[in-house]
Amino acid sequence: MLQTAFQYKILEAGCDEAGRGCYAGPVFAAAVVLPKKFYHPKLNDSKQVKEKDRNELRKIIEAEAIDFAVAKVEAEEIDKINILKASIKAMHLAIAQLSREPKLLLIDGNRFITYKKIEHKCIIKGDGIFANIAAASILAKTYRDEYMKNLHDAFPQYDWLNNKGYGTLKHRNAIESFGLCEHHRKSFRILPQQLDLF
Repeated sequence: MLQTAFQYKILEAGCDEAGRGCYAGPVFAAAVVLPKKFYHPKLNDSKQVKEKDRNELRKIIEAEAIDFAVAKVEAEEIDKINILKASIKAMHLAIAQLSREPKLLLIDGNRFITYKKIEHKCIIKGDGIFANIAAASILAKTYRDEYMKNLHDAFPQYDWLNNKGYGTLKHRNAIESFGLCEHHRKSFRILPQQLDLF
């Protein structure tokens, strides 16, 4: 069973991102402050939760959270600053949107840049330990999936409806056939390496 939070004396937000390893689309991040007694049996790391359950959890989290926010950094900026910095920037943008500034941030993973001198704790696989990080992972993932599904209509050849921008075989084959579009991350090694001709 997940712990709701790391502590309950000061306002704490859980933070996580989604889409870090994708070939296309933005990286999304969320920050969530949960009430002390929040519990849902299906809540877990978003990668461990079925899509239908993630969408159900999103509604519950948004209805019951004390505060939450979601933000994104687009592919063009990811190419400029790198995916790690973009992921952290997306978290900073989400934290900035919270109506009350937290005094402690729980960050999923092992890297973060301090935001406004707020104390933070990096927790590897934190989305499987703390409910507020798991909730952030659910929001980041569902918002990003929704965004990629909407992009799919303009770029159906890449199958983003199903792969959400990840490097599936169908997506890679489409890139070989149609090339990259403006939503692809050009700094990622996506195109097959050309063989030198001797």
